[in-house]
Amino acid sequence: MKVLKFGGTSVGTADSIKAVIGIIENNLAKDERIAVVFSAMGGVTNRLIEIGRMAASGNKEYVDFLKVVEERHFAVVRALIPVKHQSSTFAAVRGLFNELGDILKGVSWIRELSDRTLDLIMSFGERLSTLVISEVLVSKGINTAFCDARQIIYTSDQFGMAEVDFELTDHLILEHFAKSTALQCITGFIASTADGVTTTLGRGGSDYTASIIAAALEAECIEIWTDVDGMMTADPRKVANAFTIPSISYAEAMELSHFGAKVIYPPSLQPAFAKNITLKVLNTFNVDFEGTYVQKTANGKDYAITGISSIDEIALVNIQGSGMIGVAGISGRVFTALSKNDISVILISQASSEHSICFSIDPKNSNKAIEILEKEFAIEIELGHIDSVGVQKNLSIIAIVGEGMKQSSGVSGKLFSVLGKNGINVVATAQGSSELNISVVIARNDLSKALNAIHGVFFQSETRSLNLFIVGVGLIGGTLLNQIKNQTQYLREEKLLNLNIAGLTNTKKMLLDADGVDPGKWKERIDEEGVKTSLPAFVQRMIELNLPNSVFVDCTSDKDIVQYYHMLLDASISVVTPNKVANSGSYAEYQSLQRTALKRGVKFLYETNVGAGLPIINTMQGLMASGDKFLKIEAILSGTLSYLFNSFTKGVRFADVVREAKAMGFTEPDPREDLSGADVARKILILAREVGVPLEPEDISIAKILPENCLAAATVDDFFQEMENSDSYFAELAENAAAEGKKLRYIASLDHGKATVELKAVDDSHPFYNLSGSDNIVSFVTERYKDRPLVIKGPGAGAEVTASGVFADIMSISSYLG
Repeated sequence: MKVLKFGGTSVGTADSIKAVIGIIENNLAKDERIAVVFSAMGGVTNRLIEIGRMAASGNKEYVDFLKVVEERHFAVVRALIPVKHQSSTFAAVRGLFNELGDILKGVSWIRELSDRTLDLIMSFGERLSTLVISEVLVSKGINTAFCDARQIIYTSDQFGMAEVDFELTDHLILEHFAKSTALQCITGFIASTADGVTTTLGRGGSDYTASIIAAALEAECIEIWTDVDGMMTADPRKVANAFTIPSISYAEAMELSHFGAKVIYPPSLQPAFAKNITLKVLNTFNVDFEGTYVQKTANGKDYAITGISSIDEIALVNIQGSGMIGVAGISGRVFTALSKNDISVILISQASSEHSICFSIDPKNSNKAIEILEKEFAIEIELGHIDSVGVQKNLSIIAIVGEGMKQSSGVSGKLFSVLGKNGINVVATAQGSSELNISVVIARNDLSKALNAIHGVFFQSETRSLNLFIVGVGLIGGTLLNQIKNQTQYLREEKLLNLNIAGLTNTKKMLLDADGVDPGKWKERIDEEGVKTSLPAFVQRMIELNLPNSVFVDCTSDKDIVQYYHMLLDASISVVTPNKVANSGSYAEYQSLQRTALKRGVKFLYETNVGAGLPIINTMQGLMASGDKFLKIEAILSGTLSYLFNSFTKGVRFADVVREAKAMGFTEPDPREDLSGADVARKILILAREVGVPLEPEDISIAKILPENCLAAATVDDFFQEMENSDSYFAELAENAAAEGKKLRYIASLDHGKATVELKAVDDSHPFYNLSGSDNIVSFVTERYKDRPLVIKGPGAGAEVTASGVFADIMSISSYLG
């Protein structure tokens, strides 16, 4: 024996009812013995409540609203029942609406809507849907009987949420089913007192009906047919990566339901659970999907937690005071007072010092709760033993649920870590001794961000996302996007990572899309959909989106963009950049950015500030973290200057080498910007700060390469002319080096806290002697690498290597946040 229950969306339209009929026919074709419980058509119960209240207020428009509901049922009759069978069904449906109309007319006369009358009005939703569907089945030749649950389920007269008389009800159900072999189509949600007065079963009423009947008949299974593929790991409207939970225990289902999961209402299924009846949650519109099995004990789990649930809006009430410490009965008085006034408590958290108790409730009850508690503890408040009772609003609750937490260590640590890394403050927390549930209270505007971040960490077999906001989509930014495009499939399949391009901007247009921009089509989209660039608006919108795992990627050298770094880091958004401006300004600014990132638990990464894609800064940070000490740093940190002095040898004019490099695009339009050494000075300054030397930009000593006449030239052409005029000066440099068996290298050094940038001649014992092309090289002398320096060498410029360095920093953040 199986009991099938179909919810409001499943019976909401003629098309959905067709799907329901198909499911019923499929069961009957397998000779399954079934009974079927139906909810009201989707939205009808709420509309009937609204109509009842309109009538009670004297609003005569309720008649028009009622006609709309009536026509909705008639439309199903016309669509699903052959014309020759329609008249009797129309008559039966019209009879119910006439009865309902008379009741509403009475309500409008006396201007009163009691709970008893409202129960009667609401009962028409299930009576109508079940009547129509049973007639559809009859018209298809199926032996069907309409069963009004008011005849077989008896309750108390507690209207709105009646208590079932199980002894009498079980007897009536068994007696009813023994009398008939017809398919029973049963009204959900409704029942009656022994005197025949209509009642309703409260939240989850139709589930409750199915459970009551299944328990009485000792059915093997209850199937709850709804519009989703079972119970999900999280609300799919808030978490795009949520997926169906194949198997879940009664206890887990109870917890998830308490904290907002609305697919089923497990308390209403308690009669079935008590008899170990399996529950299946299935999708009316995806009948081949296996859905979720709810049983006493769930099958083996792949994850430490089973699901994540949430309540969108709660208020947190706090009562505290030194007079509470060690005083017995305070908690009892708090919750007794609330219970007497029908205020339900969702979550409770109490300090171990007994100094405070906080609890969450429905916000609409918050003012009432304050009044009750202030009255209850009036004397203690007056004496100062208890502070005034406080309330916080605009909060939400998230609960992670799973029996697997008992066997998995570190679950709570992982939860609080991911919240911290995304800048989400926990206002209150509660964990039961059963280790089945950990609940946290957070700001409501962080709910979606928190759900997605938590889901990504605990269900890592599903792809997690990093949300990228890229400023500067020119040479480096454009190359980065192309690299992301080429790696998208690999990252999703091998790293279970989705790099979601949530924002892009160049100097003219910007585009923000939380759902993502295809990295292969970004040019078309920013051209077609982009709006005029406003960096303040871009940053503000990025913060407002409040997406989890957000990363700001600055692929520019713009000094104005740096002013937003603090704001972004403070909003718990990581920053990745090749832009050297922030780290080569004042030391106080450098320190402030580092402290803000550390405080907010996010990353500020800038590997490409020095050496493009070479792992220079990461290596230094790793050595420092492991306790090594830097004694000396020497480095060639300009690809341009590396190329120039690798090409400049005895017999070659330096002016020709510079002119050739400029023609190849290796130098700035005015080569003096490279030859000034200012960029190299910024880089050694950054390296000095990384090893803890607090230098300012003016502390870097730069030895000039160029004679004064070259520096003073009015134009670039004049500069090259002066270079030729000074050829003897440059030739002497090359000749002297060659005479000593040395080569010229433009070297930045940090030695005993002093940073210098100068042209040096090095012999073949030096690690820089054999450098070629435009490579960068850095030599670290540390306590551990004292006799043989640690050397890192490779291309230190170019869009591809710089973009790859930025990409590597992004991947580092994905590992940290994941």
